[in-house]
Amino acid sequence: MKKQLPKRHELDVKHTWDLSHLFKSESLYHEAFDSLEKDVQTFCDTYENNLDTKEVINQALLAYQDIQASANRIAAYASLQSSTDSILEENQMRSGKAMIRYQSIYKKMAFFTNALKQKSDTLLREAAKLNQDNQYYLEDIIEQKKYTLTPDIEKTFVALSPVLNAPYMNYNRFKLADMTFPDFTVDQVTYPNSFTLFENEYEHESNTDVRRQAYETFYNKLSAYQHGFASNYYTHLQKEKIMSELRGYPSVFDYLLHDQKVTKDFMDRQIDVIMEKLAPAMRRYVTLLKEVHGLDRLTYADLKIPVDPSFEPRVSIEKSQALLVEGLAVLGEEYNELVKRAFAERWIDFPQNQGKSTGGFCSSPYGASSYILINWNGQMDEVMVLAHELGHAGHFQYANSHQSVLNTRPSMYFVEAPSTTNELIMANHLIKKAASEREKAWIQSVMISRTYYHNCVTHLLEAAFQREVYERVDQKQPLSAHILNNLKLGVLKKFWGDAVEIPDWAGLTWMRQPHYFMGLYPYTYSAGLTLGTKVSMMIEDQTIKPEDWIAVLKAGGTKKPLELARMVGVDLSTDETLTDVIAYVADMIEDVIEFHSKK
Repeated sequence: MKKQLPKRHELDVKHTWDLSHLFKSESLYHEAFDSLEKDVQTFCDTYENNLDTKEVINQALLAYQDIQASANRIAAYASLQSSTDSILEENQMRSGKAMIRYQSIYKKMAFFTNALKQKSDTLLREAAKLNQDNQYYLEDIIEQKKYTLTPDIEKTFVALSPVLNAPYMNYNRFKLADMTFPDFTVDQVTYPNSFTLFENEYEHESNTDVRRQAYETFYNKLSAYQHGFASNYYTHLQKEKIMSELRGYPSVFDYLLHDQKVTKDFMDRQIDVIMEKLAPAMRRYVTLLKEVHGLDRLTYADLKIPVDPSFEPRVSIEKSQALLVEGLAVLGEEYNELVKRAFAERWIDFPQNQGKSTGGFCSSPYGASSYILINWNGQMDEVMVLAHELGHAGHFQYANSHQSVLNTRPSMYFVEAPSTTNELIMANHLIKKAASEREKAWIQSVMISRTYYHNCVTHLLEAAFQREVYERVDQKQPLSAHILNNLKLGVLKKFWGDAVEIPDWAGLTWMRQPHYFMGLYPYTYSAGLTLGTKVSMMIEDQTIKPEDWIAVLKAGGTKKPLELARMVGVDLSTDETLTDVIAYVADMIEDVIEFHSKK
């Protein structure tokens, strides 16, 4: 029988992250918030209605950067605590109070970007010449001017932001605080269920009866909430469509892709080429699962089981550190020191607990440590997950230390490349260390079932679903739970074909991901992995030096995604890199199939 998750206060603190790197006490957090509000007021008194020269614009931008950096750290302190325990009333109150105070700050500061957008392009370009750090920001302002409304309207949007962003907050509250899942029984053994247990354990459970029963009870509970979730999601979609129209974008796709600095054909290519060329290889892979596990049939509940579950090595948190330090050493001594600091300074929150966010993420507030949330299950594949999140940490530690706070974040199209590069470097290192052909095949199967499945199947199918949804949004067609379920079901069936039985309840899978409240984010996982795969291969065969890749990380958001890729000689403007990566994955699948056919 699986144990109930512990409560947050029951955990071993040494395996949790240390937020004292942000603020050593709650009182210092409140003092910083008070100081931020004073700085904001001073900024407003100094620069409102006084941005008429290139010199003053640059002075204002320097003060603005200080405010943004402080606000970034303060916001992280509140949100990170909620992400590890959304049930605790203290965390809910802290986040709620912070939101109210930030709302006041945003309203006051709204004048700044609005005022800059009212200035002539000539003045903004003259100001940009005075300070390279400010140049990129001002160039973005000039681009945004095409879609900017009057200052009063822009200020109104800021004032309404808590309401406009409410669907995402509602989703997380429903999912992490309100939803509870019934226990289920298999062979007279009772098992608890939850979002965290389901996604971290039951999806990969080798016992077929337990796994399939977990799926059915989990999805049955989801179905009870589908209409409320659909209404909440549709509210979010309507907001995006209305905003796209108000700002004058040709479509909601153009609106959502604007900040990614790519056009819709980049998204379409990721979806269409993978749906056409990767799907056949993945069908061969899951057919192997059916044969290896002796399943009567292959269903949606069987897709994430391991090929060789009896070989799955266990690894301690301490052992993971040694593996990561060794595996990522190829990126250089400086990068390796960063990996060591992540453990020594407790940047990582390992344990599972009640109320903790599912999955994993990395937050890197400007001028502070990075913070990595994972749900450690003690299996070797978690080392790759941790390598992935350390890739985000390394990226933004470099960007934060070499760029101003306004220039650290690259396009979302690029942001998953550093993380997946790390993940694959780590996997390749483990393959080279493999003591047997079985261990090598196991690591390859993990790369297929976790790295590529996660990014190029799970998230890619989210993207395909999103595209269907937004096409209907653009056509102003209504959406309901029934329509959303059928759209998701259609995407799943198209990808898996006759190889997998897709039950109707699988259409509810759209309810599981918060990504749908983050714009056109899901397809960027496969885009990042495409570049990450190519870069890891180039580092492996020494086509590029590690320092060439580090230079890309240091560039932060000062270049567009295609320009960042060109820094290491990769051209993302054609299908070639993507088709090369799919061929690489297909070959790996054939290697795993060949190994198991000999057993």
